[in-house]
Amino acid sequence: MEQLKENKLPPPKRLIITGMVMLVVGMFFGVIGSLQYVSPGLWKSILSFDKVRPLHVSSIVFWILLTASGGVLTYAGEYAGRLFSTRLSQFQWLFFLVAIVAIGISYVNGVFGGREYWECPPILALFVVAGWLLFAINIIGTLRTLKNQPVYVWMWLTGAVGFLLIFLESYLWLLPYFQQTIVRDMTVQWKSYGSMVGCWNMLIYGSGIFLMEKISCDQSYARSRIAFVLFFLGLINLMFNWSHHIYILPIQPVIKHIGYLISMTELYILGRIIYKWKESLSSVQKYKHLLAFRFLSTADVWVFINLGLAILMSVPAVNLYTHGTHITVAHVMGTTIGINSMILMAVVVDVLEGTCLSLAAMRNRISTWLLVANVALVVFFGSLITAGVLRARWQMSNQTIPFGEMMKGLAPYFVIFSISGIILFVCFFAMVFLVLKSTLSCYFYRSSVQEVRLKSQWQLK
Repeated sequence: MEQLKENKLPPPKRLIITGMVMLVVGMFFGVIGSLQYVSPGLWKSILSFDKVRPLHVSSIVFWILLTASGGVLTYAGEYAGRLFSTRLSQFQWLFFLVAIVAIGISYVNGVFGGREYWECPPILALFVVAGWLLFAINIIGTLRTLKNQPVYVWMWLTGAVGFLLIFLESYLWLLPYFQQTIVRDMTVQWKSYGSMVGCWNMLIYGSGIFLMEKISCDQSYARSRIAFVLFFLGLINLMFNWSHHIYILPIQPVIKHIGYLISMTELYILGRIIYKWKESLSSVQKYKHLLAFRFLSTADVWVFINLGLAILMSVPAVNLYTHGTHITVAHVMGTTIGINSMILMAVVVDVLEGTCLSLAAMRNRISTWLLVANVALVVFFGSLITAGVLRARWQMSNQTIPFGEMMKGLAPYFVIFSISGIILFVCFFAMVFLVLKSTLSCYFYRSSVQEVRLKSQWQLK
């Protein structure tokens, strides 16, 4: 029966599959939230907006963390020849599973107490800390050293260790010292959450570069000067890019200036790397990894779309108008869906397609859903920016137009936002369903065939 165990899903792939489920769950709650925007009070007695929002946000964060860590563990194992400990990744998955269930139950029951991405009672964060600590140990044990390593190794180690430290930093608000001053409290809060995003970007971008190397069979990208420029820019972004969120706070001007100067550089370098890599591929290489190539190409387009918006938002005079409007939401959605989720989906199809060849038969269907998703995302993105511009005009206007009247004027854009969001949900649900159906059926089929063979061997004996 030992052979049967080999046919079970490895823990890193369980992390990826669980992450894909959280993507669908997160987008489902996002659709509900958008409908409640169009029709305030909708389903208030069952699932009010104050519950739907954290359910949406935390689910998407879990999609990113689970899938990114599962992809990194898989690729790190491929790179090093073996994973330090499969058992550690198994316990990491279990800790995250407990965290997902516990946090979900707390939100549904209206039990809050946290901040931003983690609005659950702080005690539940211990499950996330425990799971991520095991992940960090596993990555350090697998990669061992930074000496003469390609850039993705630097990114993985930085993201793994950095996230753990910054996640703990994000709970400094529990200490009286930070609660006493609102400026200190908000500065640390925005710094930690901005840096947290920088850490999981390290994991995602590192995996993207590893995948590009794998597809092209060219190791020069990961050891090139521009790749390490991306790493160090990402590291500086991790430390300072959050500052554009708090231009309105009385902090040291030098922090604001540094944040402005570097806020637009990281996306440009990433976009340039992907663009140059695409140009170097042969038709055979593109076809062999067609799905992963298409997801990476999509991410490249959204890198430049978001770059333009990020540049505008980082200008202090413009930021004064855009801060707190739907333009900020558009930037977050464009980055999360258009860049991070597309790179993660490229990692997902690469990892799972390598396990299950029948996934290749789904290429055309998944590619069609991807095309529709891109069109929906453009409309989704555009409706949020338009609503944001109109709200910014209202915020800075001398006319005393009531907030409720202003929101009614934005209703048509919220309807477009909601419809395009529903289409996005359907597209991602279809892509996730096709990938999971293909992968899980492969594992179940292999296990059942292996079991029949073992029974036959036992009967012959």
